[in-house]
Amino acid sequence: MAISSIGFIGLGNVGGKLAGSLIRNGFNVTVRDLDRDVAQPFLDRGAQWGESPKAMMETCDMVITCLPSPAASAAVMEAEDGILAGMSSGKIWAEMSTTDEHEVKRLGALVRERGGEPIDCPVSGGCHRAATGNISIFAGCDRATFETALPVIKAMGRRILHTGNLGSASILKVVTNYLATANLVTLCEALVTSKAAGMDLNTAFEAIRISSGNSFVHETESQVILNGSRDINFTMDLVVKDISLFQEVADRCDVPLEISPMLKAIFLDGQERYGPRELSPNIIKRLEETTGLDIRASGFPTEMVDDEPEEPGYEVIPTGKG
Repeated sequence: MAISSIGFIGLGNVGGKLAGSLIRNGFNVTVRDLDRDVAQPFLDRGAQWGESPKAMMETCDMVITCLPSPAASAAVMEAEDGILAGMSSGKIWAEMSTTDEHEVKRLGALVRERGGEPIDCPVSGGCHRAATGNISIFAGCDRATFETALPVIKAMGRRILHTGNLGSASILKVVTNYLATANLVTLCEALVTSKAAGMDLNTAFEAIRISSGNSFVHETESQVILNGSRDINFTMDLVVKDISLFQEVADRCDVPLEISPMLKAIFLDGQERYGPRELSPNIIKRLEETTGLDIRASGFPTEMVDDEPEEPGYEVIPTGKG
């Protein structure tokens, strides 16, 4: 089955950019958000307005949700006028939110009861890459459903990884977000310590960038930290949600983590000090306030912009697999 019409629910920092990529690449897109005004730019670009999740599922081949929490996804799915009420044979629900493995499996089972197919396909790589269609996307579903949805997924992202069965993508998403959080916290400590030791921060940034200490987080988030904007379109409450989901996976598997509880405590403290909607890189303020140091330097951008041209998406094959 070729997918010709797509519904997209949730036009926030990430979802709006993903929906924009679908429109830019010529798909017939119907959009919906709690705030109709947020949807207006997409309607101006040719998208249609979805009167309800149920109506969208009835008229579209595939409906995508990209929402802030598992609870929000459940509400959109299970409401009287929700996606499940409009689900029928051959339709696809794609969950692009960062969510819990058990919850996506629960909702996926309800989708299958109605003849549809579920996919969990979260993204990774930052809002700036979501805007250009160069973000990475994980996809958990059976192989046949993956191949049906692949043309749509490739229009939103560059590197596409089929992670296995439903729920597998959600596990790997929180694994990678956990690692990004750990990297952010250690980079904050590294930059503050460098400044305290009398290092020039521009030089310290380059030393990390060209060394074994480099990372994707350093090349992106360290720049907006040093600029002072700290703006990556991601907030402390979302960090707490993601690392809590990671901790839940570890707890279910009886893995006695040591670093994860410390990271959660750091961000819970950050939330209490600065508010849950504070930008996540401002976790460095805890150390700035303690030391009295200002961790800013000239020449860094206010926000990250993907300077790579948009490229067609492709499937990434894990090493050792044919």
